Amino acid sequence: MEQGWKQTDAAEALGVTPGAVSRWVAQALRRRKPPGGPCKLSYAQQAQLPELLNRGPLAFGFCGEIWSRGRLAQVIEREFGVSYDPSQVGRILKRYGFSLQKPMLGATQREEEAIRDWRDRRFAELRKRP
Repeated sequence: MEQGWKQTDAAEALGVTPGAVSRWVAQALRRRKPPGGPCKLSYAQQAQLPELLNRGPLAFGFCGEIWSRGRLAQVIEREFGVSYDPSQVGRILKRYGFSLQKPMLGATQREEEAIRDWRDRRFAELRKRP
């Protein structure tokens, strides 16, 4: 089409319908999201990231073994002096095989039976008092 071919001629040459050519052209002309700016980290800094990630969050003073975007943004700034918004750090985690993590909503040490017993017995007694 860029070379001035008519839609019907292009379809015939490709062995497809003119409608298929029309869809392909429309898709090619659709506005695409810009690819983004260049990475702020140098290649040498990027090469160090897997080692930093493998050391784990505890090595950098965080509580728990979960990498979050905010944590990684802080580590990158501390180690390399490069500032990233946490919303953009997910791409870096993904590039090195790490998935975004969300903290669990309950303590893993929770004893459900003891909690139920306290709620059913002790709390019921406390509520009865005037």
